[in-house]
Amino acid sequence: MTLLTLARLDRDGTAAMVANVAGDAAVPPEIVADIVERTDGVPLFVEELTKAVLESGSQGAAALSAMPHPALSVPVTLHTSLIARLDRLGPAAKEVAQAGAAIGREFEFALLASIAELPKLQLYEALDRLTNAGLLFIRGTPPQSSYMFKHALVQDAAYGTLLRGRRQQLHTRIAATLEERFPEIVSAQPALLAQHCSAAGLAQQAVGYWLRAGQQALARSAMAEAVAQLRKGLEGLADLPDGPQRQQQELDLRTTLGAALTATKGRSEADLGETLARARALAEQLDRPEYLTPLIVGQWAFRSLRAEHRLALALAEALETRGVTRNDVAAQLLGDLLLGTSRFFLGEFIAARTLLERCTGLADPAHRTSVELALDPYATMLGSLALILACLGYIDQARSRMEDAMSEARRLGHVHTLAQTLGYANRLAWLIRSPMAHIEEVVALSTEYAFPHYLGFALACQARQMLARGLAQEGLALMTQGLAEVHVRGGVASTSILFTWLAEAHGMLGQPAEAQNCLAEAARVVETTEERVFEVELLHRVPGDLLNAAGDRSAAERHYRQAIIVAERQSAKLFQLRASTSLARLWCEQGKRTEARDLLVPIYNWFTEGFDTPDLKDAKALLDELA
Repeated sequence: MTLLTLARLDRDGTAAMVANVAGDAAVPPEIVADIVERTDGVPLFVEELTKAVLESGSQGAAALSAMPHPALSVPVTLHTSLIARLDRLGPAAKEVAQAGAAIGREFEFALLASIAELPKLQLYEALDRLTNAGLLFIRGTPPQSSYMFKHALVQDAAYGTLLRGRRQQLHTRIAATLEERFPEIVSAQPALLAQHCSAAGLAQQAVGYWLRAGQQALARSAMAEAVAQLRKGLEGLADLPDGPQRQQQELDLRTTLGAALTATKGRSEADLGETLARARALAEQLDRPEYLTPLIVGQWAFRSLRAEHRLALALAEALETRGVTRNDVAAQLLGDLLLGTSRFFLGEFIAARTLLERCTGLADPAHRTSVELALDPYATMLGSLALILACLGYIDQARSRMEDAMSEARRLGHVHTLAQTLGYANRLAWLIRSPMAHIEEVVALSTEYAFPHYLGFALACQARQMLARGLAQEGLALMTQGLAEVHVRGGVASTSILFTWLAEAHGMLGQPAEAQNCLAEAARVVETTEERVFEVELLHRVPGDLLNAAGDRSAAERHYRQAIIVAERQSAKLFQLRASTSLARLWCEQGKRTEARDLLVPIYNWFTEGFDTPDLKDAKALLDELA
């Protein structure tokens, strides 16, 4: 796409356009000069004012002098000119233009004929007048024809001449006609019906159509469009009396809005939390238990992304309990999924794996509600399980689960699920020190569909790759941008990773004070949120590497030892191997070869898979050197 700045026409260009529009008609030079003066180089105004002069015949100069002075704004003057042209075309043409303007910028002959109170012959004549005057463009031949106003300002001018009562009558007739005779339009474009019902003062029907439009947009991952339509539905509720029916409509609107906000604003913004809380209160007030599962899931996601993991855990337990007590298998499976994910964030890998491996039943279509939940639960489970297995040291199994998750997300064609799964795949690649192959796709999806949370982490991953190529300054700038993108939406979860990456960038640039500040911030996030999933790496091993590179061997050893202790407590074999390799290498450099080998052999021998990954290759190379 190329952006072009269209300047106003200069005096010569304006005069040339007047001559072109006039054609064979001779326009006196003084009138041309007056048109040039009044139109201020606006092409549409030049054209319309010239036609207005030509249509007024011998009264051209008088007509021109009667028009408002350009000291008024050009659009107002143009509006006056357009109304005058409509008036000169006769009452029938003006009435047809008004009816068409009420339908929209474009309209079909069949719909116009259904609402216009004119005989067919008179309707044809009026349309001919409007097209011959250049106010409408026509495609096809009546009655299989469609029309489009030449410019939005022409439609506005025609619509603006309608009195309020007449305007409401037209919109009422349009909505009724669409419902009765054009069900395919109603099905495909509920937002169009919502607009006409709103303009007709039919608040009840308008709210219903805004809901349908929002649900339809959500189903095709048009999240920003869904949010806008659902908010219009909520605004329409103000015109309805309070009561169970209005409350039910608000519940439906807020439930759907919660799913859409999850994608567009990220699952951590306060706006989402308020929407979900209000919806859950309505569901409980109306005794609608079937609404509670997606709402609790939404609240869990809200708490989880804000790194309020204990609150998220309580919501997950509440959902699982509901599933058990009500014999609701889908709710119970979702409860286990959320419990497992929260346990993972808390660094409880064994418990997390057990819970997620109970969730294979989510593959059953009866238990998959991706639209209501904004994400497909089965693909989410596979991606989360892959990360857990990697931390536990089952690297090949982790890669296999992630491939399954990717295949499932692509098969479903659900864009939000795909964006999350691609993000998980990048995170797994970081964990096992493989190339992050899906960054560009996440950036493209997140940009196109407005997924800010995924975009922030994708930018950070791009920055991480820059660091790996030695582009520390560029990587630092992009990393800062990615972190800001996450923070502006209220996101906290996993930001300790980004702060640690920032510390590594500062370390590469020889900025130890800045690196230590970033590490301190990462530690603060971990301690205040209890998000201990990557504690071994972020609080102990990486700081140990930075201290080692700075020459502080004693402090580095303390960090490596603590990393190993925490990794053993969490059964995080991958992190234990990595920390043990770092400490063994340090000891090897200090001549403690036997201690280094005794430390590294047991943890390396524990592994039965993933021998092609850098961590296992590095450990093996060091063991060979020690042997």
